[in-house]
Amino acid sequence: MAAETSVSRKSDTAAIILWRGLMAAVLALAVGWGGIVYAANNSMQGAPKKEDGGFDGDAPTAILVEASSGSVLFEKNADELRAPSSMMKLMTVEVVFNAIKEGKIKLTDEYRISENAWRKGGAPAGGSTMFAILNSKVSVDDLLKGAIIQSGNDSCIALAEGMAGNERIFAADFMTKRAQELGLTKSTFGNSNGLPDPANKMTVRELAKLARHLILTYPDMYKLFGEREFTWNKIRQQNRNPLLNSLNGADGLKTGYTKEGGYGMVGSAVQNDTRLIVVINGLEDPDDRASEAKKMLEWGFRNFETRTLFAANQPVGYAKVFGGESRSVKLASPEPIKVMVPKNGSEKLIARIVYSGPVRAPVQSGQPVGVVKVWRGHNIAVEAPIYAAEAIGTGSTMRRAIDGASELVIGMFRASAEKL
Repeated sequence: MAAETSVSRKSDTAAIILWRGLMAAVLALAVGWGGIVYAANNSMQGAPKKEDGGFDGDAPTAILVEASSGSVLFEKNADELRAPSSMMKLMTVEVVFNAIKEGKIKLTDEYRISENAWRKGGAPAGGSTMFAILNSKVSVDDLLKGAIIQSGNDSCIALAEGMAGNERIFAADFMTKRAQELGLTKSTFGNSNGLPDPANKMTVRELAKLARHLILTYPDMYKLFGEREFTWNKIRQQNRNPLLNSLNGADGLKTGYTKEGGYGMVGSAVQNDTRLIVVINGLEDPDDRASEAKKMLEWGFRNFETRTLFAANQPVGYAKVFGGESRSVKLASPEPIKVMVPKNGSEKLIARIVYSGPVRAPVQSGQPVGVVKVWRGHNIAVEAPIYAAEAIGTGSTMRRAIDGASELVIGMFRASAEKL
């Protein structure tokens, strides 16, 4: 059973206004220079238009995200599945980073360059390559540099074969499985490097989520993405990321191109202690890819700033409790909930607390309950987990009986409504 509730910040009370299959506490947030004003208002505003300072881009699919909070500043067809091309190498890199972090492999481990890796991804293939020598043994450290800096297809195949014995197994049992664990539910993989394969599909939203994870989870290893060049087999190659030479603070991540996917890029830069991540895909020209990514990042840095919606441990709202000594439990986040907003003027946001409920007693303090989702127009700007801010013990036998009867009646009304 579930409900949607309207929450008043001033009185710290919650009133049930609509029953349906998911609990959602609705807050309208008017964010301006005066701070945050809360009102029970369900109106929504669209993304800023170009004449109002909004972004106008040419990429068929694009997204711009603030790394710390995950705030989405701009998106366009962000959930459309496309061939990710070499940007998909980020998933291979994450699998390797994670294996190193867990102690399953070491940077000094060496993998052989098989004939398969050499023919499909090496010099004979004519694509981006590390130029690794057939049957040579290369350390994981150098293979990662080849994959990240030189976009080596042979590097990725060698890593896949070294870890899984077979590239197909690596794609299915390592990449796809790990993607699911990270919440990349739409992504699928047929190989390790992004070379044309019908199974290689990702959205720009999930690529941005993956990039954010790499940046926040592996800060030391992430530095590889900012290295300007790498020499292997006496062949020196420049990093293929054009942002490194054209935008202050740029330090990653990956470009990509296939005929199926077009030209794409995952980029990131830091300015004034703010890190932004941009992902674009589907462009027809590499110069357009570089200029579009740079333009979007500059627009984000120029027009947005971070605001705190809720401080750490500040009450966000309430969730209905079943069979407890209290009818509701206070919700909060141990970390500040922040969102990027336009620097000038004001913008209306909509926030909803979403959880499966009612929450059954007893409830432990710190128990995960749900998430708070903040919308800018029709797009989710930020999503953050929320937890019980207090313990709620089990109620009396009478309280549990009353709650049980109430849920039964509500369930009957809901079933009747669904038949209409």
